[in-house]
Amino acid sequence: MENYIDSKDKTKLYMRKDVPKDVKANIIINHGFAEHLNRYDYVTKKLNEAKIGVYRYDLRGHGRSKGPKGHIDDFMDFAEDVDVMVDLVKSEYSNLPIFMLGHSMGGFITCLYGIKYPNKLKGQIFSGAAITKIPQVEGIKGDIFSLVNLILPKLKIKNPVSKDICSVKEVVEDYEMDPLVLKEATLNFYVQFLVKGIRWIGSNISKYDYPCLILHGEMDRIVPREASIFLYNNIKSKDKEIKIYDNIYHEILNENEKDRILLDIINWVYNRID
Repeated sequence: MENYIDSKDKTKLYMRKDVPKDVKANIIINHGFAEHLNRYDYVTKKLNEAKIGVYRYDLRGHGRSKGPKGHIDDFMDFAEDVDVMVDLVKSEYSNLPIFMLGHSMGGFITCLYGIKYPNKLKGQIFSGAAITKIPQVEGIKGDIFSLVNLILPKLKIKNPVSKDICSVKEVVEDYEMDPLVLKEATLNFYVQFLVKGIRWIGSNISKYDYPCLILHGEMDRIVPREASIFLYNNIKSKDKEIKIYDNIYHEILNENEKDRILLDIINWVYNRID
């Protein structure tokens, strides 16, 4: 079922829910930078087959959600948006555990949420989570971005990532031809996400305490696997697991080995359902 839901500041977020009969748990998906919820159709199908319901939405600034495309005012708006989704799932399935899955920038959002809202979920799953500085914004470039942003916050910058998202050629081609994939974003978007947001996570990471499964492709050229290792080593969660998959790029859930990775996710979820 497709619909719109109002965020806390009344931005309309495009959402979809797919909940099978005899559902055992629900997962909320936070997609990555520039993409949209339809890119998780296969993931949803496999989770549904395992009796796990899926709630997806287009992040603000993305896809069919309302508001200016490729722009955000404040990185914490992402955490507030997904909290609206969590409250929706709680209202519709109050007796079932809720998990959260975040890929790349969606992993950043998942981590933000995990720190800010520590007691609302059963656990979180990270896929190539962008929670540390990535190579494109290392060192002085982040400072220059921040400085220029004071003057030109709505300056548009091209999406830099498409060629390296996946080792599967068809996935890259589909991504580049997809009219719903962002081709550019504002400078303030990049600063809020890659500079201010990541700095906030670095300062608050030790508060994170959710059960979590941290997944990463060993050959990820967009978010280095060290980001996931950093996450694993700096959270206080007792129930935490990390898996780095050999010979796999950034979009681990679109690689040829995706079924094996989805099975790892499903097994992890089932081991945490009461």
